[in-house]
Formats: sequence, structure tokens, C-alpha cells
Amino acid sequence: MQICLCSQSESRALLLAKFGVDFIQKSPKFDEEQINTTIAKDFVYTASKGKLEAALREFGPDMPQLCADTVIAASDGSILRKAKDVADAKRILQLQSGSTISIISSLHYKSKTLVFSDISATHYHFSKFEADDLEDYLKSGLWQGKAGACMVEGFCKKYIQFVDGFESTAMGLQIEVLLPWLGK
Repeated sequence: MQICLCSQSESRALLLAKFGVDFIQKSPKFDEEQINTTIAKDFVYTASKGKLEAALREFGPDMPQLCADTVIAASDGSILRKAKDVADAKRILQLQSGSTISIISSLHYKSKTLVFSDISATHYHFSKFEADDLEDYLKSGLWQGKAGACMVEGFCKKYIQFVDGFESTAMGLQIEVLLPWLGK
């Protein structure tokens, strides 16, 4: 069975491919800026549900639809969204340096016979980021389009002291939770 991954995320596509899920990838039109909450789990739930509703309108109900969203919550509970520019990325990353963050992902999956939703979190405890390393990361532009400008599989990896939760959740799709619902 082929599903539609309603996201342009390379990380989500890699996770599905790694676990042998047959999919196509296309994104519905949904404006996350319309969401008005400061609570991270409410934000990702509303965003992934909104994407599912948009996908069903745009792509129809014939193919199973998988929608997801991810945000990062700082230790003070504030939502760290995608950085708007390099200065914003630096501010966001400095909040994470030497701190604990929670990467929260929500998914909505709908087929003709199943509707499934999940919110999962993975908690990362970081040591202080080195100033030169942070500047190199900012110059690389790899932070662009990433929730919280964070790449736990890239820049942030060497600063991780310990992790509580699935790495896949932090990559934007809690694949271990989803697979049983797909019959895998």
C-alpha cells in the first residue's frame, strides 16, 4: 500500500524509506502562522491536523494521507519555531546551548479504514555549544527550515549529553509508533 507523505521534509522521507514504507511526497497548502497558541503540543497537534484536512481537500481520500509537524520547546516552555533569519537562528540556538529541549512531533494518518493521531516527545540535554562551531553552522545555512534551527543528526549531535525518547521523533516522524498502524 502506498501512502502520501504530506510534507517536503527530507528527514521524514528518509525514515519512511528506511523502514520500507512505499510513499509519494507532496505538501498541501496550510498556513501554520494562523495557529495562535504558545503551548508546543497544542501547536504541533493543530498544525498536523490542519495539514491533514488540507491534504484531504487537495488530494482526496483515495490514498492514505500522513501529515506531521514538529516544534522544539525550550526549557522555559517557549516554542522554538523555524528561524526567520541568521540572527533569529543564533538566538534560538543560544537558548538551547547548555540546556534541555523537548522536540515534540505530532502525526495524523488517515486511510479509508483508519484514523490515527499521536503526539510524542524526545528530550535532549545539551552541553554548551562552542562559539566557533556555532558560527560555522550558522554560515552553512543547514539550520534553515528546521524547527528550532536544530539538527540533532548534524550540528547538535556532538553536544548531546543524553537523550530520553526516540531519535525518529526528533527527526520529525515517530516511525516506531506509526509502523504497527501501517501493518509493518
